[in-house]
Amino acid sequence: MSEIKQKEIKRMIDDNARRNAVMFAPFNPVTGEGSVGKRFRYQIPDYPIPLQFLPVAMKRNPLVKALAKAGSVSMYLKQLQVNDTPDNREQLVDVFSRLRCLHDFPYWCATLVYIKDKDPGMPDCLFRLNFPQRKFCAALEDMRTAGKPIRICMCKARQWGGSTETDLYMAWLQLVHRPSLNGIIVAHVNSASEKIKGMYRKMLDAYPINLLYKPGEAFDQNEKKLVWDGNSDNTQRIPQRNCTISVGSSQSPNAGRSGDYALAHFSEVGLFQDSEKIHPEDLIRSVTSGILFRPYTMIVYESTADGVGTFFHKEYLAAEKGTSQFTAFFVAWYEIENYRKEFDSREQLESFAQWLWDNRNNADIPSDREEPGKYLWWLWKKGATLEAINWYITERTKYSDHGKIAAEFPSDAIEAFVNSGANVFDKYQVDALKKTCRAPIYVGDIYADADEGENALLNLRFHQDNQGLLWVWSLPETDDEEEITDRYLTVVDIGGRSSKADWSVIVVFDRLRMIDGGVPSVVAQWYGHIDMDLLAWKAAQIAAFYNNSLLVIESNTLETHDRSRMVDGDQSLYILSQIVGVYPNLYARPQSDDEIRQGMPRKWGFHTNVATKPKIISTLIKVVRETAYIERDQRALNEMLVYERKPNGSFGAVIGAHDDLLMTRAIGLHICYNEMELPTIIRREDRTPGKLRHKAISAATIG
Repeated sequence: MSEIKQKEIKRMIDDNARRNAVMFAPFNPVTGEGSVGKRFRYQIPDYPIPLQFLPVAMKRNPLVKALAKAGSVSMYLKQLQVNDTPDNREQLVDVFSRLRCLHDFPYWCATLVYIKDKDPGMPDCLFRLNFPQRKFCAALEDMRTAGKPIRICMCKARQWGGSTETDLYMAWLQLVHRPSLNGIIVAHVNSASEKIKGMYRKMLDAYPINLLYKPGEAFDQNEKKLVWDGNSDNTQRIPQRNCTISVGSSQSPNAGRSGDYALAHFSEVGLFQDSEKIHPEDLIRSVTSGILFRPYTMIVYESTADGVGTFFHKEYLAAEKGTSQFTAFFVAWYEIENYRKEFDSREQLESFAQWLWDNRNNADIPSDREEPGKYLWWLWKKGATLEAINWYITERTKYSDHGKIAAEFPSDAIEAFVNSGANVFDKYQVDALKKTCRAPIYVGDIYADADEGENALLNLRFHQDNQGLLWVWSLPETDDEEEITDRYLTVVDIGGRSSKADWSVIVVFDRLRMIDGGVPSVVAQWYGHIDMDLLAWKAAQIAAFYNNSLLVIESNTLETHDRSRMVDGDQSLYILSQIVGVYPNLYARPQSDDEIRQGMPRKWGFHTNVATKPKIISTLIKVVRETAYIERDQRALNEMLVYERKPNGSFGAVIGAHDDLLMTRAIGLHICYNEMELPTIIRREDRTPGKLRHKAISAATIG
């Protein structure tokens, strides 16, 4: 073994030890050791828990400070001039424990909350947070302690208890923090709703009645903690806290429409019924419409993924992008303690690490029940332990393809939602393009003396506007003495005018680096909905702005009735006829010798059909594989990850997803590499007299 390889294997073993140390660090929710959030050491020798690690929020509490200063319970009682009796000690412990419950959710769960044990036949047990539950608790507490409304969209692997924790966190807010917080839990089916009711009832049955009151308040030990609220079969009231808990399902959409809620948990949203009469979005909106965006309100969407294009998928993507109120939260399978297979010896561990290192670039698999070494290495780079990967290899043999195991045990959100196993683009190769993606330098739009007609290309200028639809990573470059031919390329994919239609996309490529063997890059992009005729003029303006670049309009949508796309029909002749006589550098399809001899008219636009689409997709596959272009927009890469080969052999996005950005890359890069001449630097006076040329745009005016 080479010295370099030995060092790498040792580094892997050390990293693995660190990862295991994090997951299996000492955790005692009763003492607070290793628990959630920042904590401080707190020692009172004669307190029932002599050494505690308390949340830092408790540090400034008068009781905490006074007891610490006294140094013991007995001295504290003496300072209060109170007899050191068992009753007085019990009262002090009660007050202190209540205080800790207010700030320490894991402690509250581990001391007061009983749930059904997972092992059949075992008695109910106290709720002790596992590793992913502690991760989720941290996310919840970050929002609460910051005084923010709790809004989380959680995509999860199965069987780590995220749904149970969400319900109990809601209960914690109701029972410990504030009275009059009404909550609702909506599951995907009625049977799941019944389980939730049972869990909530079990928790309250075992909950001490005195803790529903303030210290010293009178109560009846036998009073009910859950009573039916009016005539509703779905809502129960906790009278001591003046709050309600409603439980319904997507199968009974009217269950929670009229409630005054502050807390809402939607469980398995990805599986909610979606029909002509019931839409998940409408149901959720009706339930949450009264929940104000204030502290101590809570809305959680939680689900295992079930395909793309669903309400849950769209909400998760929006949360990831930061364009909604929600924060995206994901738990990978390898973050769950149970999913690991130990090694019999140190030698076996080292041998496995060496094998993983040796096969890190291996894309071959001996059977359809294995993953290539390249994928297993990707898991390692994601953060999985060697023990977790060892478990995965064994578990993988139960499944006939990657998609099936990815649906149950996703490693990231992409795997969770997209698991068809028919993806066109290699996820590792797509991932390599991410490093150049970044936010645009400028956001705005191009304006001229008119929106259409000949004046639409006069006095072109870029105006900054944070709500503009044109993203710019690099403005056009011009020189009074020199001109670079074939530098810029503008490609258009036409969608529809409505918000539910496919997106219209205009993308600009810069081919300058191709002069000396470099690659083209995306420098600008317009993305939105617009009437088709206005889009044509907008495309002409952007193309003209970028030094009269070659303008390629994808005409499949325009010329072909495609029921799979939500577009506005055949308007190609109308649209292209408007700009063909005005814009000087419009793409026309290559003509055969026969067509030229026969004097057949040129056909404008790039027509995507059964003959050309495989070519441009093949080009894009090659370009992605070789990292042969510079991408700027992460959304284009996301489309590649949901692009698949259909059972009939055709290509397209998975149901519910879009491929508009992808198609502009496919067409544009195909033309970049296969149809356009390499850029050439020439002096402007050397231009061939009479050659069609539009006045170059001068330095951009940015408003």
